[in-house]
Amino acid sequence: MSGLIRVSSSINPIFVRAEPVEASKTLSTGSGRAESISPRRRAWQRFRRNKLGFFSLVFFSVMVVLSLFAEVLSNDKPLVVSYQGTLYFPLVKDYSEKTFGGDFETPADYLDPFIKDRIRQGSNWAIYPPNPYGPKTINYFAKDPNPSAPSRDNLFGTDDRGRDLLAQLIYGFRLSVLFGLALTVIGVVVGVITGAIQGYAGGKTDLVFQRFMEIWGSMPELYLLIIFSAVFAPSVALLLFLLSLFGWMGLSDYVRAEFLRNRQLDYVRAAKALGVSNLHIMWRHILPNSMTPVVTFLPFRMSAAILALTSLDFLGLGVPPGTPSLGELLNQGKANIDAWWISLSTFAVLVITLLLLTFMGDALRDALDPRKVDQS
Repeated sequence: MSGLIRVSSSINPIFVRAEPVEASKTLSTGSGRAESISPRRRAWQRFRRNKLGFFSLVFFSVMVVLSLFAEVLSNDKPLVVSYQGTLYFPLVKDYSEKTFGGDFETPADYLDPFIKDRIRQGSNWAIYPPNPYGPKTINYFAKDPNPSAPSRDNLFGTDDRGRDLLAQLIYGFRLSVLFGLALTVIGVVVGVITGAIQGYAGGKTDLVFQRFMEIWGSMPELYLLIIFSAVFAPSVALLLFLLSLFGWMGLSDYVRAEFLRNRQLDYVRAAKALGVSNLHIMWRHILPNSMTPVVTFLPFRMSAAILALTSLDFLGLGVPPGTPSLGELLNQGKANIDAWWISLSTFAVLVITLLLLTFMGDALRDALDPRKVDQS
């Protein structure tokens, strides 16, 4: 116990465990001083050296950020309108046709040639989004029958209802990413908690949890989705709840295995001998040293969640009808074989998204692998 003389109750596992995963590395700087590099920084350096994974992260982040501003990028309402010296913001507030010289109190249709002409007259002006269509906008003034091929007005074409395909892809991508992120976060929280309790407690607690997970995992998930879809109205919240019931078990097994291994190490025994509470040991000492499988699990779990949402939407068990989603577009592509642009563009968005997440997951796994040797 001589090595534990200076250890306080807030024991740091990096200094007391006999075999740390990674020892700190020092580099000599230009001034002759030695600079210590933390394991997190070394992992980030390894991740950046993986060009495919790093650029996948950058590209995916740009796509997500742009999709969060979908209303600004693709909408059938102008961003700003200056009419007869007054500024209007149609994205924030609805205005009637009478506001722009029309005859009715109904909301203004900014695709109507009459409204367009009134806004363009004299000193009036308007700033439109880059794509002047929303995901549910039907252009009743289009010249081509629906579904129409890509054209100057609709860069990606339209579906069989006349809705702009590019707008649906932007909004559908945002829905898929946000749904996948929410499902991943819920699965991580539940999986980490259950896995930590099993691995740290062990014994009967672990045995009971394992039997419960075996029974719970054997339930037919697809049949439950069909039953609930028939009983309740389809909604994103309901789908998120149902998939969350089963999405935590895979990660729970990883965390449980890490806790079973780490709870036998010297720094945990030392913390127990000093009277540190079990909860403090679990979340402050063991969990940080068990986060590698959790972090590497995230991109793959998110891609699985996006694929699950797309598949259920394709089968009609997903989000409410009319909601822009990738699965609904794939279903339209199946129903309209001649409209090749629907299936092709949707498949392209889905494949690119899943590939980017896969490349990020592979790079993250390699960066956090302690067996990797730095080449620098």
